[in-house]
Amino acid sequence: MNSPTELRARIAPGQRLVQRLPVLHYGPVPRVDLSRWDFRVFGLVEEELRWSYPEFRALSSRWLTCDIHCVTTWSMLDTVWEGVPTREAMGRVRLKPEACYVLVHAEHGFTTNLPLDVFLAEDNLFAWGYAGMELAPEHGWPLRLVVPSRYFWKSAKWVRGLEFLDHDVPGFWERAGYHNEGDPWKEERYG
Repeated sequence: MNSPTELRARIAPGQRLVQRLPVLHYGPVPRVDLSRWDFRVFGLVEEELRWSYPEFRALSSRWLTCDIHCVTTWSMLDTVWEGVPTREAMGRVRLKPEACYVLVHAEHGFTTNLPLDVFLAEDNLFAWGYAGMELAPEHGWPLRLVVPSRYFWKSAKWVRGLEFLDHDVPGFWERAGYHNEGDPWKEERYG
């Protein structure tokens, strides 16, 4: 069991602890038809890839326990996710040498941007499960990116693809004034 001091050290600056995962997003929850759903990998790749939902779910998966921090000042500790590690999915992608950024594409035209090294961090996951159950639609089902080292807006809900680039392209929230990097330990909330 963590002491109060140890727990406080796990909560990023300016954050408060919550016990339930809040529901926050812009726009409506998409209705997803899994028979038409695909996950596309494009941009600076040797060969474009597409996975159907069953194909993506067939990739090697794992459980991840991590702390998450939202730009709206809440943090939640020991969240448990199930899905495909970003490194596992990327093991099937041949990037061109000049690729150094990824623009994550999601439903409703939503995007978020990450440097390639941040995207490939060991703890990142494409999640379809949360807390031992299928991920709820309002939390990003059928697939959500989980990037524990960044504020939670970088953990895009309803992910549909990855575009690899040789330059940084700000995503939806970054264009709306959020910080480009979003590191909660540096309080990189707004640009």
